Amino acid sequence: MSFVFGIWGCQHELPETDLSIRLIEKMMEVSPTGSIDYYRLPRETDYVTIPQDPGNPLSKSKVELGKFLFHETGIGLDAAHPSGMQTFSCASCHVASRGFKPGRIQGIADGGMGFGHEGELRFKQDLYEEFELDAQPIRPLSVLNSAFVTNTFWNGQFGAGGVNEGTEDLWGQSIEGTEVNHSGFSGIEAQNMEGLKLHRMLVTEEIADDLGYRELFDSAFPDYADPEERYSNETASLAISAYLRSLITNRAPFQEFFRNGYLAPTMSDAEKEGALLFFGKAGCVRCHNGPSFGSMEFHALGVNDLKEHPEAFVTPEFHKKYLGRGGFTQREEDMYKFKVPQLYNLKGNGVYFHGSSKSSIRAVVEYFNLGIPENTEVPESQISHFFHPLDLTEDEIDKLTLFIEESLYDPDIYRYVPEALPSNNCFPNADPISKIDLNCE
Repeated sequence: MSFVFGIWGCQHELPETDLSIRLIEKMMEVSPTGSIDYYRLPRETDYVTIPQDPGNPLSKSKVELGKFLFHETGIGLDAAHPSGMQTFSCASCHVASRGFKPGRIQGIADGGMGFGHEGELRFKQDLYEEFELDAQPIRPLSVLNSAFVTNTFWNGQFGAGGVNEGTEDLWGQSIEGTEVNHSGFSGIEAQNMEGLKLHRMLVTEEIADDLGYRELFDSAFPDYADPEERYSNETASLAISAYLRSLITNRAPFQEFFRNGYLAPTMSDAEKEGALLFFGKAGCVRCHNGPSFGSMEFHALGVNDLKEHPEAFVTPEFHKKYLGRGGFTQREEDMYKFKVPQLYNLKGNGVYFHGSSKSSIRAVVEYFNLGIPENTEVPESQISHFFHPLDLTEDEIDKLTLFIEESLYDPDIYRYVPEALPSNNCFPNADPISKIDLNCE
């Protein structure tokens, strides 16, 4: 007996028991649209299909400029000490090989020294006090597939629309910096407009000239006639946002699997069985239900916060970040709830959860399988109803881990990293130790 399955204008005959057929049927069953195309990620150059802000339409020139600026250490000009000047970039805390997240438990931009191989050996400069560091109070989310995120940060505080509709009275009140939402931009754009200032970066016409970016700004923003507006933090943030929207993990085996036809041998049987668990018994898709396996839902899982980690630097913003969505909305029902993250390119990150409390993907799967909160400060009443024992066997844990590690891993992520900058500066860091680590000398 055979099963005839039509998809994208093609038909193939396979046994009904084939894992590929079972997986596609399961995906169709849980897909919000009833089609597996819902989980298909666009090409990084498909500037029509990639979700974008109408006020910041994507273009090749804008993405190219953003790619350079994201890695440019030369714009790090508002450092707390002269020793930190022009030594850090956005990529200091978003390392490509670590899924565009920090190489250590916590990102450090201004005030950091060293890089190692993947940012794992970054440490505090002696001249900086702990409170002076630009160190993240919470482990950042990956910027991969961020085009599918309407409101950014673990608490969704940035972005005028989406889940922030109706919170206008809180913008700039509950959390400093969120007044940028009044610009009307989506999460990525709003976050970067505030982020360049917050992370001590500066772009002016003189700086653009000195670093070799004038022509790139001219090409990306021809409608900005005033030089003060064309070469500015605003246009730089829009370019960086365009670049981030182009970071699509469309070469992962899972993407190749259903884009090129389910006969393509891009996933092993064990990975397909792990995918069936993801969409079925394990229930991962209940929360990780977007095209990038993230969502704009907020859930409390009771994981430990970064303050509990012995290697964390404590900054003034620590406490507020641990309240999650509630820290922004001030609503009791939102306390300790965090945004559901995307799941691509987690392999090799080495640190997981917003508090960096787990060191492997398998440990994360085991935490969900056990279904017991580890953070006693989170009230039981706030814990997500989806967080409960899953009763997975050790073999099922292995296969679900394999699916997340391998099937959702785009191996060609370095296509999004420039070979060199127009300024010829060292990147992602340019302090003396990093230059040695990165062979920039």
